[in-house]
Amino acid sequence: MVNQRSTGPAPQGGAARTSSEQETETVRRIVGELESLPPAEARRLAAFAYVLARAAQSDLKIDDAETGAIERIVVELGGLTEAQAVIVVETAKSQSRMLGGTEDFLVTREYREISTEEERLALLRCCFAVTASDDSVTSTENSVINEIAVELGLTRDQLNGVRAEFRDQLAAMRIVRSAQAG
Repeated sequence: MVNQRSTGPAPQGGAARTSSEQETETVRRIVGELESLPPAEARRLAAFAYVLARAAQSDLKIDDAETGAIERIVVELGGLTEAQAVIVVETAKSQSRMLGGTEDFLVTREYREISTEEERLALLRCCFAVTASDDSVTSTENSVINEIAVELGLTRDQLNGVRAEFRDQLAAMRIVRSAQAG
C-alpha cells in the first residue's frame, strides 16, 4: 500500500519539478525521522502521516484514540517499528498543529503526485478510520476529509464509496436515525 512505488506521469503544468522543490518543509522534517528508509518511501510515508494528522486535527484536537489509530496505521501500512511510528506521528501532529492551512493543501497535493490511485484511496479510508476511532465522524471531520479527497484527485463516487464504509460512525447519520426513531 504505502510503500509501493509510483511510476505515474510527471505533474502537469510544465516541466517536472526536482525532488527538493516538490517537498515541503513539513515533509522534510518527518522524512528526517525516517532516515533508515529509502528516500522515496520516507517521503511518501511522511506525507501520508501528515495527512492523517490533518484529518485528526480537523476538530482542533487530536485525542489519544486518534493518535493510537494513526500509529497503528503507520506501523501496518508503512512497515515501521512502533518506536519509529511514535516519532513520525508526533512530528506529523506537531507540524499539523503549527502550520495547518496552506501546508495542509501542499502536503496533500504532494502525496497525490507521489502516490498511486490505490494508495490515495487507502489514505482516504485511513482518514475516515482515524476520525472514527472515537466511534463518531463529526460533520467538521467529514468536511475536511471531503477537502482531502478533492486535493488527492479522487472522484465524488470514490469518496462516497469510502464514506459508505463508515456510515455507522457518521454523526449526521446518527442524528437522522435518532430523529426517525424518536
